[in-house]
Amino acid sequence: MSDLINRIKNHLENVNNKKFINNLLIILVVSIIFLIVSKKIVGPKENVMDNSINSFSNEILRDLEEDYSEYLEKKLANTLEKIEGVGEVNVMITLENSIEKVTAANTTQISESVIENDSEGGTRESNREDLTTQVLTKGSDGSLLVVKEIKPSINGVIVIAQGADEPVIKEIIYEAVKTVLGIKGNKVQVYSGK
Repeated sequence: MSDLINRIKNHLENVNNKKFINNLLIILVVSIIFLIVSKKIVGPKENVMDNSINSFSNEILRDLEEDYSEYLEKKLANTLEKIEGVGEVNVMITLENSIEKVTAANTTQISESVIENDSEGGTRESNREDLTTQVLTKGSDGSLLVVKEIKPSINGVIVIAQGADEPVIKEIIYEAVKTVLGIKGNKVQVYSGK
């Protein structure tokens, strides 16, 4: 090992310093260019795949949250169109709020009670409570761990259906909407369509 170090020292002493520094800089620049090019060629493929998966899943979740009323509208319209005597159906549902997500959390509660007696016979009681809540996350992406989702309540429903000009069909639609959505009758309006 010492022989190798001595050889390197001898070589460095014999070589012209300017030429050595120039060669070293050229090697350094070439290495940096090689690292940049290899990162561009190899690196992005993995990141693009991860980013596309994350953006796709985030887009699906956002669409599910935003389009919950649209989902209910389509499902209800498809169901009502299958009733005999009912033609094309359009449904509009208004919701009270958006989907509420309940996240998992670790909660620690500490209660402390201290009774102090002084030399004159008096007592003093002091109570202290500490509550600490830590929200839990999942995976390496740091997203919240959702325990359950609470669907929003329905404010009102309007149904426009062909065939609803007949009172019997209108009543069938009215009862079907109340039953399917589990809402009171004062939140449902049925109108005949063109």
